Amino acid sequence: MKPMAHLGVGIGWRPEIADAVERLDGLDWVEVVAENICPGHLPEALERLRERGTRIVPHGVSLGLGGADRPDPQKLAALGERAVALGAPLVTEHIAFVRTSSPVLEAGHLLPVSRTRDALDVLCENVRIAQDALPVPLALENIAALFSWPGEEMTEGQFLTELVERTGVRLLIDVANLHTNRVNRREDPAAVLDSIPLEALAYVHVAGGVERGGVWHDTHAHPVPPVVLDLLAELRSRVEPAGVLLERDDDFPPEAELAGELAAIREVLTAGRTASAGEAARPVRAAAPKPLSGPEPQAGAGGGAEPRPGPESASAPEPEAGPRSADGVGAQTEARQAAATWARTGAGDEGGRTRVALGQAALLSALVAGTPVPEGFDRARLRVQVRALAAKRADVVAKVAPELPGILGGREPYRKAFLAYAKGRPMTAGYRRDALDFAEHLLIQDLPADPAARRRLTAWWRERAGARPPRRIVRWARALAGRAA
Repeated sequence: MKPMAHLGVGIGWRPEIADAVERLDGLDWVEVVAENICPGHLPEALERLRERGTRIVPHGVSLGLGGADRPDPQKLAALGERAVALGAPLVTEHIAFVRTSSPVLEAGHLLPVSRTRDALDVLCENVRIAQDALPVPLALENIAALFSWPGEEMTEGQFLTELVERTGVRLLIDVANLHTNRVNRREDPAAVLDSIPLEALAYVHVAGGVERGGVWHDTHAHPVPPVVLDLLAELRSRVEPAGVLLERDDDFPPEAELAGELAAIREVLTAGRTASAGEAARPVRAAAPKPLSGPEPQAGAGGGAEPRPGPESASAPEPEAGPRSADGVGAQTEARQAAATWARTGAGDEGGRTRVALGQAALLSALVAGTPVPEGFDRARLRVQVRALAAKRADVVAKVAPELPGILGGREPYRKAFLAYAKGRPMTAGYRRDALDFAEHLLIQDLPADPAARRRLTAWWRERAGARPPRRIVRWARALAGRAA
């Protein structure tokens, strides 16, 4: 495989830290969330970076190449358009699934694929489709996960190795995700690094997180801990990466702290060069995580969720979802049917893509539509994931529609109202549509109670939906139909 062009040390570009990024000394490159930029209207700060020669790599979060459906041609075209507009040397995505088509459900988050032959066959075909459609090379990232699939047939290293051998795709190794999976799935990061083809390495991600109750939350909102830097040193002892990137997506620290984290990354890389020249010993492997404590892992308060309209991190806990309301009865019924079909036919003679589709539908339905947990999954872990997905959904909708918390009286009243809505309405069309549906849901119920706030919400909804809100008689009819269901 042809060696990767040198990238150096970079940082994830976010609008909230755009000014700080421009001032960081010695910054070699940046990565942008592909779905958050428009090629014809790049932010001025990003344009200035490009003009001064800073390399920019688009990082996709919504393709879902590990999903049972073949990649969406429009999403592939959009990702390729951004690569061309930015003059990027490559584009990156994730080894994950993010949605199902039967029933139509969106996770709003990167969910792990099962490491089985069926799932690998589907992933490899989807990757080849993407490679043929994209104008630049593709690299795929290992993801952080809260749970494992039952009945897996391969280790992470075997799965990644065969993926590279069959497709020629490059790897984006996130060492923070390796640590997350060490804690949450008891996987040995060193064993993964020893078994994957590091000649396929495109670059490396480094990020922060936090452990609560035996669960590691990959928040991208906390400082990079020493244990993650230790894993970067482990990787560097095996290979010199073409690039290393610091990710931060929420609770942004002062500029000096960002600069300090970049300096710590450079120090690890410099020490690695010395060690590889025989002047130092191999870095000490990070200590094994503490065993899971208690009968059920619990997520503590304050975990971050990535503030962007795309799935990457789902960490913040909330009260777990209860019974679904009539608003989501159609989606819930379809989800229950998919779960039942998976239980009947998951081990049948159907094609691999169909089996993957059934398994993913059953799992995602359990996570967002309240259907039964499929056999073999760790129910405690899935309860943590349910809470995290709901909390992330609320946080991201507040980011894409920041007026809503203000209209509803603040962050806490907004979150309470949104989480009540989300219990009965699985997301089916992305965060911006979700914000509109949430507003309409409130208006149908003559909420908020304050008339002035309701008028503001009506005006907000009308401006963005391009339609008149339902008349009172329609709202009554819908409410009665919901209660009858």
